[in-house]
Amino acid sequence: MSVLKKFVGQTAIYGISTVFSRLFNFILTPIYTGVYSKGVYGIFTNMYANASIINAILAFGMESTYFRYLNKHEDKKQQVYNNSFWCIVFIATLFLISGFVFLEPIAQYLASSPEKVADYKQYTIYFLIMLFIDAICVIPFAKIRSDERPIKYSIVKFLNIGVFVGFNLIFLFVVPAVIKHEWMGYAWMASWYKKGWIGYVFISNLVASAATLLLLLPEFSKIQLKFELGLFKSMYTYSWPVLVANLSFIVNENLDKIALNKLLPANIADGEVGIYGAVCKIAVFLSIFITAFRLGAEPFFFSHAKQDNAKKTYAVILQYFVIALAILFVGLIANIEILKYFIRNKEYWVGLPAVPYLLLGYVCLGIYMNLSIWYRLSDQTKFGLYISIIGAIITIVFNFLLIPKFSYMGSAWVSMVAYFTMMVISYILGQKHYPIPYNLKKILLYLGISTLIGFSSFFLFNRNIYIGNAMLIAFLILVYFFEKDDLRKILKRT
Repeated sequence: MSVLKKFVGQTAIYGISTVFSRLFNFILTPIYTGVYSKGVYGIFTNMYANASIINAILAFGMESTYFRYLNKHEDKKQQVYNNSFWCIVFIATLFLISGFVFLEPIAQYLASSPEKVADYKQYTIYFLIMLFIDAICVIPFAKIRSDERPIKYSIVKFLNIGVFVGFNLIFLFVVPAVIKHEWMGYAWMASWYKKGWIGYVFISNLVASAATLLLLLPEFSKIQLKFELGLFKSMYTYSWPVLVANLSFIVNENLDKIALNKLLPANIADGEVGIYGAVCKIAVFLSIFITAFRLGAEPFFFSHAKQDNAKKTYAVILQYFVIALAILFVGLIANIEILKYFIRNKEYWVGLPAVPYLLLGYVCLGIYMNLSIWYRLSDQTKFGLYISIIGAIITIVFNFLLIPKFSYMGSAWVSMVAYFTMMVISYILGQKHYPIPYNLKKILLYLGISTLIGFSSFFLFNRNIYIGNAMLIAFLILVYFFEKDDLRKILKRT
């Protein structure tokens, strides 16, 4: 099997599992926005935004470090596995203990008003345990990917989302139906059930995380109670810049939602966060593709690095990755009048103008993630740190400047600008320190045309679905015209 065919095959498996898992999860968005008011949904958005930042800290950049050191030290695979795992366990345990010690002040910080503190204490407990479990599962999941077992990875992810969706449906629909119709056990359920309580979503997530932990027990059994300090010192030098880079990326992704909650007046904060969080879900389709690509690409890039044609392969992958991103970008905007119905409550639709900017930001993010392989392969992770800090500074400064005046629209603009800046800087530095022969002219052509079509479809033609899809078809024809010869050559080689 050729290198590219192997890469595409494994990425496709990750893609299918990621798409279906996210789609099952996405089904919950119209349910949530139908069941919960925008203020309550704002609590959901705020809690997960904070959790994402903590997730990055607990992982400590060890996932990328694990892949890199497997490639660097093929004779020490078990030691790399042990070190990566125990590092995260130590940090996660410290976090769990600290969280329970400072439970009260954490709840007070998260709550938008004093009367909500009691509920936020419950939410915080669920997230403390859930984040601990998710953290210690990071390296076992990475091992499955490095062992090239995408089907096993997909099965675990499917079951995780299945449990999460299942328990959501039980809490939101089954239990209320039992109570309403006085079926068996209704009296017991009525004694504890709280209608419209967002905490049931968090409990469902906690149960799903626990189920994942059980499914990964075979991978945990392969861990040894050993820790090689000398190797860890080298791994730490590589990982901490990755940690800061990942943390800065998470800040870029989630600070806007946290800042909206803190910078807007208390009487509208939860509602504005809820609107923004809901319309962000429309951009999830592009995020799904980027996630699927990363799952397949990260271990592939590291394992392929020693091949003679590695850089040429990376260049081809980026070109077709950009084409896929551009097509998805145009397709999503062209059909946004259909996609908006995933948000059942029309009061959320006022946030739709933020979507094109969010989608373009995701395009830049996807390209940046592809470009970032240069500093990971050349062991120059400090550059990833610098780039990410620049992105985080842009995110922090301009969110604080724009949110008070433009609310979530300011956040959408800032997200796009931050990712665009990171993408450009990464390309410039990468070509200096680890040059890869990217076809820049074609990449810029596709990005420019798709951006023009996407924004014209939304703002100039007022989201007209017929005009938008006509332009999408024209773009597809253009791509085929430019790529047909190269595709034939690639298919012949594979």
